[in-house]
Amino acid sequence: MTRNNEQKWSIPQSVNEIENYMKQRVGLGISFDLGVRKLKVLKNDVHIYYCNGLCDTRFIIELIEELVELNDHEKHSADLYKLVYNRLVNQSVSPVETLEDLVTFVLSGQIVVVIDGVGTALVVDVRSYPGRSPQEPDTEKVVRGARDGFVENIILNTALTRRRIRDERLRFEMIRVGERSKTDVAIGYLEDVADADLLNILRKELQAIAVDGIPMGDKTIEEFIVNQGWNPFPMVRYTERADVAAAHILEGHVIIYCDTSPSVIITPTTYFHHVQHAEEFRESPAMGTFVRWTRFVGIIASLILLPLWLLFVVEPSLLPKEIAFIGPNKHTHIPVVVQLILADLGIEFLRMAAIHTPTPLSTAMGLIAAVLIGQIAIDVGLFVPEVILYVAIAGIGTFTTPSYELGVANKIARIILMILVAFFHTPGFIIGCTLMFLFVVRLRVFNTPYFWPFLPFEPKGFLQILIRRAIPGSMLRPSIVRPRNRFRQPPGANRK
Repeated sequence: MTRNNEQKWSIPQSVNEIENYMKQRVGLGISFDLGVRKLKVLKNDVHIYYCNGLCDTRFIIELIEELVELNDHEKHSADLYKLVYNRLVNQSVSPVETLEDLVTFVLSGQIVVVIDGVGTALVVDVRSYPGRSPQEPDTEKVVRGARDGFVENIILNTALTRRRIRDERLRFEMIRVGERSKTDVAIGYLEDVADADLLNILRKELQAIAVDGIPMGDKTIEEFIVNQGWNPFPMVRYTERADVAAAHILEGHVIIYCDTSPSVIITPTTYFHHVQHAEEFRESPAMGTFVRWTRFVGIIASLILLPLWLLFVVEPSLLPKEIAFIGPNKHTHIPVVVQLILADLGIEFLRMAAIHTPTPLSTAMGLIAAVLIGQIAIDVGLFVPEVILYVAIAGIGTFTTPSYELGVANKIARIILMILVAFFHTPGFIIGCTLMFLFVVRLRVFNTPYFWPFLPFEPKGFLQILIRRAIPGSMLRPSIVRPRNRFRQPPGANRK
């Protein structure tokens, strides 16, 4: 064996040396799922290495039959490599020159064919990963629309995207991440639309990831490519819907696919990308705008309703007499801010319990929480009724937030605002809101202002945030992605 320029062991010509390497370094003969099939083809040794569970056995059997038939129909030839290459009836057959790549392909679910006396192996893609079929994501359901969503197989995910964008300029660049996991990560974009600088940044960031593995998939990738720190607000957007990913690619965004992850990362994104939902684009512009405004009201309520009500409680003089009925109308020995935080955390407990509770028991758990715990907590004086009401409204507003990450970030901001109001009253509310606004405005993701198009203000972009325009009227791609081709339609075409 010799070292090549890339410090990788080249494939030896002896199949016995390859077998010894696989036994010593990879665990052949110890790991039950690794195997080798030894054949004699025209009096030469041919070995086929595979990994059970990741390969389609039917294809392997067909390939072995093709190779065995060479003994009956072909005369001895000096170029056995070409004969074997032509007999491997598969759409994906490629040569490999190093042992490291050979091992990687075998452990990825492909089979590798090595021929005695030949220093080049042949990789055949017969992968058949275990997994589920595409189905509608639970967190992004729509009343009317596509029911197929991403799964844990990167091949299926890119295929779902390719099905929606049949353009020769659609690109999927594959990069392996993880010293041990060697996880497949792909960058999806339109070659003539996506920003070249953003693509270069993402390539460098992904190639610079130095870690043994990324078992948590796309979330681990996010932590490497985005310097988020303790910032609770989401810096990238996740989606499990293939139509949402395709729509963003057409706008000029870059999508990051990670094998074993059923969601993809959309870059770059702003705060307002996290408050949009596919349902708005499956309805008419008027209905879509109504749904969007309703969602905005819910998101705003989830953020400032509780701190604002607490401010009226601690500063009754600020409350107009016309709405004095909002309470609290009952005396309690427990500070209202403590009640609000306990009730808010209680809803979070319920959310966690719902995730970990089997589906047949989730209904019973909801009844217990709503009827027994809620009502009894009021009867014994732990909470005043108004606390339960407003916490419930804020909780519903959190659930109306399309982005789970943004909903949790708003909950954290809400608790901080309540604490500031409890200690500093009106100045605490004003200063807290101001600091939170300045914090969000200063954020940048891949050199993209997080609060665009509000700051920096862009009238057209801001109008598209407020109103769901009809697709024929959306001629330009968002400027925030810096597209190389700004026109989604020829100027003047289909304009309405």
